[in-house]
Amino acid sequence: MNLQAARRLLAVVCLIGAGPAVAGSNDDPGKWLERMSTAMSQMNYQGTFVYVQGDEVVTMRITHVAAETGVRERLVSVSGVPREVLRDSTGVRWVLGDDNSVLQDQGFNRTFFPQLPLDQQGQAQRSYALKLGDVGRVAGQSVRNLTILPRDRYRYGYSLWLEEHSAILLKWELIDSNRKPLAKLIFTDIRMGAEVDRSELQPSSQLNKFRTVESRLPSGRGLVSSQPRWRPSSLPPGFELTDHRYFGQQENAEFEHLVYSDGLAAVSVYIESEGDSAGQHSGLSRLGTTHAFSRIGDGLAITVVGDVPAITVKLIAETVSPVTD
Repeated sequence: MNLQAARRLLAVVCLIGAGPAVAGSNDDPGKWLERMSTAMSQMNYQGTFVYVQGDEVVTMRITHVAAETGVRERLVSVSGVPREVLRDSTGVRWVLGDDNSVLQDQGFNRTFFPQLPLDQQGQAQRSYALKLGDVGRVAGQSVRNLTILPRDRYRYGYSLWLEEHSAILLKWELIDSNRKPLAKLIFTDIRMGAEVDRSELQPSSQLNKFRTVESRLPSGRGLVSSQPRWRPSSLPPGFELTDHRYFGQQENAEFEHLVYSDGLAAVSVYIESEGDSAGQHSGLSRLGTTHAFSRIGDGLAITVVGDVPAITVKLIAETVSPVTD
């Protein structure tokens, strides 16, 4: 994996937020969604899961501990190419096993584990239909199914299996408009609460041997607090600006990062000096279920990337322009 692809992939998986605990009816799918987001961010849990996408099957192990000092998290591969990701209050460090480097970023310290951002204002239900389904068992736990179907072609759908008592996510499927699974994740074992072995949070010796590479994502150094200088004039229904970071002029270079979300899906918009995007090409690209669309010209590179259909990133990227008002 090259550095450019890695830093954008890191941004995609770091577009996640969390919110307060919500008590509610066991028959309200919106409350189940909120409970899941709270559980995945605030609970202590540890387990092994299998991720399947096309012909790729990867087994990973995660340890997640929430404390007063913040979240500590470690993800390691059990099969395939060696991978290790550490997250704590100092940021994210990602061991890239194929080129002996460690990608690190201090600004994005949210979770990288697949989960959905919490929709606090019912925003998601304007773009998705939520439905509670059957009960079942995953990793020895009783689970309830929650199906989330998009109301248009600009976003994917989800089928989630949540542990009945805590609403922690134990299985999910990303599905297209025809309800065909694009990717799947399922836990094979899970520990929660006091059963978590915190010793598994310790990084491997491999992490200390690898060279450290800055991800160049906005990490706070040189960050300027301001209104966005660029924005798309056309957005799919339901998408709103949720995050913004801007690097001021530094050595004739600038970098701006915008995040738009519909309450579940999220996309990143990057505007950067063309010199910082060497090797990048205009047009559409795909990495698994993640699509990216780039426009390069006039000294700038504009890239939109997200775990959304190709039509979504293309629509947004083609309408990004300087803010004039």
